[in-house]
Amino acid sequence: MTAGSSDKLWKLDGVELAWLIRSRQVSAREVTQACLDRLDAVNPQINAVVLALHDEALAEADAADRAVARGDELGPLHGVPVTTKVNTDQRGCPTDNGIVAFKDLVATEDSPVVANLRKAGAVVIGRTNTPGFSMRWFTDNDLHGLTKNPWRGDITAGGSSGGAGSAIAAGIGPISQGNDIAGSIRYPAYCNGVTGIRPTFGRVPSFNGTAKGTRPISSQLMAVNGPLARRIRDLRVAFQALSAGDPRDPRWVGVPFAGPPVTRPIRVAMVVDPAGLGVHPAVADGIRRAGQVLADAGYVVEEVEPPRFGEAAQLWAAIGNDDVMAQLAPPAEQYGDQGIKTSVKLWMAQGQAETDPAVRFAAFRQALATREKILGEWQMFFEDRPIVLAPVSAEPPYPHDADLIGVEAMGRMFTAQRAQLAVSVLGLPGVSVPVGLHDGIPIGVQVVAGRYREDLCLDAAEIIEARCGLSTPIDPRA
Repeated sequence: MTAGSSDKLWKLDGVELAWLIRSRQVSAREVTQACLDRLDAVNPQINAVVLALHDEALAEADAADRAVARGDELGPLHGVPVTTKVNTDQRGCPTDNGIVAFKDLVATEDSPVVANLRKAGAVVIGRTNTPGFSMRWFTDNDLHGLTKNPWRGDITAGGSSGGAGSAIAAGIGPISQGNDIAGSIRYPAYCNGVTGIRPTFGRVPSFNGTAKGTRPISSQLMAVNGPLARRIRDLRVAFQALSAGDPRDPRWVGVPFAGPPVTRPIRVAMVVDPAGLGVHPAVADGIRRAGQVLADAGYVVEEVEPPRFGEAAQLWAAIGNDDVMAQLAPPAEQYGDQGIKTSVKLWMAQGQAETDPAVRFAAFRQALATREKILGEWQMFFEDRPIVLAPVSAEPPYPHDADLIGVEAMGRMFTAQRAQLAVSVLGLPGVSVPVGLHDGIPIGVQVVAGRYREDLCLDAAEIIEARCGLSTPIDPRA
């Protein structure tokens, strides 16, 4: 690293930063200070990081430098600055989830994902914003305010990991931790022109000691933690670091990162318009562009759809509305801001014409059984076509608060997000990777594979990134 260049360290990806620190070309303190300086410079414009940890981060960086000096064995993210999300326990920090009433709910221990980041050597420089209760595709709340998209301030940074996506797109650390039950990693990655991976459920351990009560069954099936990053190679390293086991999560399964070989050339099912419900021309163009890139790289790309794609997406409401959303509705009404109150009501309005509790419970049970059937059909589909290339969203990123207009507007949005919802319902891995811009706004695609085949997703996404990826970080724009 040449003299006078330390102020540009925030531009580098995590893999390069870890190598520079390990080879003693720069110190972890220099890297951390550069990212904290970048945070101070740009965060007032985007409000992505809502709790900056200057003193703690510099102390962690100094400890990382001492480890290098001693010749200790170093983790893959040693000295690399990262951010964590305010709905995830981090020792000594509030797990406020964007709710005023929870601003003093301070965690006494790290969640598994934060602990795993630390074990890998990462330095936590701040906590990122989320919508109230982390259940909107828009990041705004009464406690911390609105997070803006650095590409254009009038459109959503996505949700619920909107602060995470906005932060890394603007250069506040190369890697962010997020979580995803209905697209909350993949959609912010899409909106901010970065990458994000939703792992297979059970792959990355999750646990919050601050949480009271039990998790709904649909949350156990659909909610996962994972990283967002500017580059796929960072995403790969961070995903593997986050996947270390933790006994606090009984769902966790230790599975090798590299699955068994698949028949080559690898066949890809390209789904331009899932269930034939319509897709924006820019999104369709992005899917076809990514498909051509994979074809040029030797994949066999065919325009074919997995079984019952639309039905799988509809199962999110059938399962989640009476389970996740119904459990969320009372605390949202009691503690939430107007945005989350309105959004929860509109979410629950999707597919809930039936009011008889017994009938609805029967429908919920049937939806769970149908989920297993469709997942089995998809797994058989993956035997012939190990990768599915699909939209993240059928529409470009929305203006702020587009989810609060009314039932009809929410219904259209629910339809547009169907590819995210289907993957969540089935518990499959999906990688969001950018493929370009439309009117100055990022557009991306989703790479999906069978259970525990994140390796196939990441390999294909890295090829797409090499040809189509966006140049980030960027300076925030009005």
